[in-house]
Amino acid sequence: MDLYEGLPEPVAKAWERGLTSGRAAMSRRRLLKAASLAAAGSTLAACGIPPAAGNNGGDGPEDTPDHSREEKVLNFANWPLYIDVDEKNKKKRPTLDRFERESGIKVKYVEDINDNNEFYGKIKPQLAAGQDTGRDLVCLSDWMAGRVIRQGWAQRLDPAHLPHAVTNLEDRFRAAAHDPGRQYSYPWAGTACIVAYNKKATKGKKVTSVTQLLEDESLKGRISMLTEMTDTIGLTMLDMGVDSERFSEDDFEAAIARIQKAVDRKQLRRFSGNDYMDELNSGDIAACLAWAGDVVQLQLDNPDVEFAVPDRGYLFGTDDLLVPAKARHRSNAEALIDYYYQPKVAAELAAWVNYICPVTGAKAEMEKIDKELADAPLIFPDEKMIAKGKNFRPMSAKEEARYEEKFSKLIGA
Repeated sequence: MDLYEGLPEPVAKAWERGLTSGRAAMSRRRLLKAASLAAAGSTLAACGIPPAAGNNGGDGPEDTPDHSREEKVLNFANWPLYIDVDEKNKKKRPTLDRFERESGIKVKYVEDINDNNEFYGKIKPQLAAGQDTGRDLVCLSDWMAGRVIRQGWAQRLDPAHLPHAVTNLEDRFRAAAHDPGRQYSYPWAGTACIVAYNKKATKGKKVTSVTQLLEDESLKGRISMLTEMTDTIGLTMLDMGVDSERFSEDDFEAAIARIQKAVDRKQLRRFSGNDYMDELNSGDIAACLAWAGDVVQLQLDNPDVEFAVPDRGYLFGTDDLLVPAKARHRSNAEALIDYYYQPKVAAELAAWVNYICPVTGAKAEMEKIDKELADAPLIFPDEKMIAKGKNFRPMSAKEEARYEEKFSKLIGA
């Protein structure tokens, strides 16, 4: 099987053994004492991540009282099915349970993020009022994490509490335009938005580009694109030969117009969130934009579902962990982030969720779990896959509001 046009066999085999699942939507001890801070500072400088200093719009380690020492608790909000689960007891989360035992920190893990904008609307009133949201750690897509950081509603992380994260964050994740220097966030996983199709519904035809989605008459009325603006517009611009990392206002308008034309001629069935999965599985949707991790799930029961990485590139991003402003337990949150940047733990997590792993050294650990799975480009992308990945460029607050308004009109939201 072509790894770039369908589910990699290693992932499928791992599924059969019950090792994997995926995201549906779609805390460890303090490790350094004061005596080691100077050495940590040298390590941070060598890694290109500056030590925390001052407050550039968000709360720094020195600005918000931290109750971690006396309150060994952590409130962690994440997406559904985005952490490893014991196959025999779904209430157990092996890596998280081990963190609790090792750290003595009790984690309240809540899967209450189903949509970035929806969750933002839920916590915005408290953040705007300078109040604790009741969550010490949240997982947001990079563009939304960037918004929260830009508005000064995230606490600056203390690199001295993150020795594994600082050392093991893979180099290509360090240059984050939405969080320069990774001062406020660390990736939980990397994401890839690609093209997916049901080969039974397409009568064996491969669908490998946005051009086919928008223009192929044989697919008319059986196409969906995502309600996530950055993914839908980003992939459309890449298909048009426009760099999604450097696009202009005119480029954005051209992408909107191109999709609108397809909407007007009823090429698209609809715009969707994760609910495209059921229709792609049944064949009611013949082809669509999709998140690679979701497609991996569908492959377990339906070998007709395949995906392709377009020749002109795919939208690469991250889901990032950050500590909201006024959260009470920043150090406990930093401990959990650092725990998941240990290669062995990162490999266990990646073997279950099948999203891109951002941790250096995790591939070697994955080989101990499943050697073939360690070669899967959906988890540890090879150079060919990496070269095709593009980000959506950072937007100013005014740009973001303007673009979201135009996109909302396009999708009828």
